[in-house]
Amino acid sequence: MFNNKKNAESSIHLDSDRIPKHIAIIMDGNGRWAKKRHLPRIAGHRQGMETVKTVTMAASKLGVKVLTLYAFSTENWKRPKDEVIFLMGLPVKFFNNFVPELIENNVKVSVMGLIDQLPENTQKAVRDAISQTSKCTGMILNFALNYGSRLDIRLAVQNIASEIKNDAISISDIDDDLISRHLMTGFLGDYADPDLLIRTSGEERISNFLLWQIAYSELVFTDALWPDFDGQTLRQMIFEYQHRNRRFGGLKNE
Repeated sequence: MFNNKKNAESSIHLDSDRIPKHIAIIMDGNGRWAKKRHLPRIAGHRQGMETVKTVTMAASKLGVKVLTLYAFSTENWKRPKDEVIFLMGLPVKFFNNFVPELIENNVKVSVMGLIDQLPENTQKAVRDAISQTSKCTGMILNFALNYGSRLDIRLAVQNIASEIKNDAISISDIDDDLISRHLMTGFLGDYADPDLLIRTSGEERISNFLLWQIAYSELVFTDALWPDFDGQTLRQMIFEYQHRNRRFGGLKNE
């Protein structure tokens, strides 16, 4: 669409007062990116890791408060064993190389999902990154790792039921806020629900990602494969978001 990347970015005029506070991204297309180049799938995942770095820095500079990335779903264990092993090694390489830059840019790492089920070296890399960036007060880089939304909701229901059984709360206490606080995004407080959900690669489905939280999110789908996604593409997605009329079921702004 644009020949000059710098000019392309400058031509997208964003309203700084309407930058989405929470952006969630389903990173899709690594395998297809590699296939188009006659490369093994892991080459696409490796390049996708570089894209995570690029997009993280771009989002942070734009003033995004939370960037949630769907890194590995509870269903991804069904992939070929060699690919899963490679994917489990990516957080180790990513955090080892990128944490110093995250700290320099005041970006805090968080991870949601069944972390205890990951290989020990992956668990260590995750916990080290969380610890090392714990004092950062800027954007939260939140990875959904071994995460599935139905699992998230099921665990929340189980925890609420347990609290009712132990007389910590009553059935009448159950409302949307209570459920939200019990989900894995509960720690994000007012930023728990994404303003904008992006999916790359041309697929138009949610794939068991943040089903409760995206009830009123704006959804934007792009044909760009994740390894080709960059700061310019992010700005285009935000530009699309800023031209939506968010009514939350009402009739305001009409």
